[in-house]
Amino acid sequence: MKHFFSISDVTDLKGIVAEAIELKKTISNFSSLGKGKTIGLIFFNSSLRTRLSTQKAAINLGMSVIVMNVGSDGWKLEMEDGAIMNGDAAEHIKDAARVMGAYCDIIAVRSFAGLKDRKKDYSEEVLKSFMKYSGVPVVNLESSTLHPLQSLADLITIEEYKKVQRPKVVLTWAPHPKALPQAVPNSFVQWMKNADVDFVVTHPEGYELAPEFMEGVTVTNDQNNAFKDADFIYAKNWSSYQSYGQILNTDPAWTVSSEKMALTNNAKFMHCLPVRRNVVVTDEVLDADYSIIIPEAKNRVTSAQVVLKRILENL
Repeated sequence: MKHFFSISDVTDLKGIVAEAIELKKTISNFSSLGKGKTIGLIFFNSSLRTRLSTQKAAINLGMSVIVMNVGSDGWKLEMEDGAIMNGDAAEHIKDAARVMGAYCDIIAVRSFAGLKDRKKDYSEEVLKSFMKYSGVPVVNLESSTLHPLQSLADLITIEEYKKVQRPKVVLTWAPHPKALPQAVPNSFVQWMKNADVDFVVTHPEGYELAPEFMEGVTVTNDQNNAFKDADFIYAKNWSSYQSYGQILNTDPAWTVSSEKMALTNNAKFMHCLPVRRNVVVTDEVLDADYSIIIPEAKNRVTSAQVVLKRILENL
């Protein structure tokens, strides 16, 4: 593995999941794998789980870690090729990425969608610039359209908690007061399409995800019907793709409640966190025994470990 930008960088989905689970037990055997290597964690946006889990995973593999918050710790970066830099950006990504690559053996980048210009967001300008100019492997810590470390952690969690060979997994939209990107649902759809699961997406009209992700996916606007016989419920809000970045619906009827969970096949509840309690999902669900949001969050270390291990083995 050179870069980890999307599921396309994984050639053996079942293999990487099995390796990740085994690595939990044997991580001490690889504590010197990254000795003498440095990872730079570059954040254009806020983070809790992503920052802590990736840093912990790197330390577990013996790496040194540099963390930089772009904006507060460094110059504002210009992304446009051929730009006349007479504005507020003091440094071009061409120069910054090359310098970071000179200091680091791996660079991991988090950069959210702006939710104003769909074409620009879906071009993945920031992550692809780092991949083009840095000269070192780049890991996606959530980009404008994808969050693959989260999706790998989700798949690992499903593998650990499933009770049937081919579980029914439901991705449900849920209300939120702010406009959120499509990165998590896009990525979750990608990974579930390639996993051995019965996968259904449910959302209100107007919240269809980008066509390139949804080909062949079962979609319904009837949340209650989608929940029937489900083994896993994954709740997530996202803003509209067609009416880009807009909030079209705040209907509390889409909030995941214990009554909704009662429609399932004793399903486990999942969410990537952070979560707006009693907006996206009720306290009763989040605090129930069937909620696996904390094991899911812990598996963010698990997913980062296996990705970094594979990259280090290829350096």
